[in-house]
Amino acid sequence: MIFPPDGLYAITNVLPGTEPNHLASQVVQAISGGAVMIQYRDKIHGPAERRQFAAALQTICAQLGAPLIINDEIELAAEVGAAGVHLGKDDADVSSARARLGSSAIIGVSCYNSFERAATATEQRASYVAFGSMFPSQTKPNAVRADINLITRARKELTIPIAAIGGISTQNAAMVIDAGAHWVAVVGGIFGGDDIESNARAFAQLFAKRDKAPASAPRSR
Repeated sequence: MIFPPDGLYAITNVLPGTEPNHLASQVVQAISGGAVMIQYRDKIHGPAERRQFAAALQTICAQLGAPLIINDEIELAAEVGAAGVHLGKDDADVSSARARLGSSAIIGVSCYNSFERAATATEQRASYVAFGSMFPSQTKPNAVRADINLITRARKELTIPIAAIGGISTQNAAMVIDAGAHWVAVVGGIFGGDDIESNARAFAQLFAKRDKAPASAPRSR
């Protein structure tokens, strides 16, 4: 499977009244600002509308070269030809997603604050794991909190990429990047402001700054 480079993982902020073309425009801005991967997350619309949104985003992401990941829904990912799916604790397991989407699909797993869940996901051939909420989150205010040391441990002991999520802003993102996160997954910090492209670029620049700094140890996947 082909992974995007380390960087910003933008997760859509679908609000009441959002139209597919408007969301697609927002995603274009995020990718233009430096987002390397997009996740379509939608807790508002019904199945028919979600398929319309997902199809529109898949067209944009394919054109711009950023993988589209669908939150929760394996069948929707298959229907629109998305790059993969992200699974939570109440969703299907990795093997079911892999069987439906194929060996090249990107399958992410939410691991919250559990290294054991991440280790199991790695054994089950997940593509990446996500830890968080790293900080207080407006998107999920009651989410379990994950210690930043979990990122450092996972970077040392796991063999797959790591995403950090939850309350990540340009003010605190460097902490999880320096701890070893391959991607920072952001919702409000990108789509919550007026200038989405500039918001995304601010996160992308943090990775650029890291990559220019002298490395204290080799970075690996």
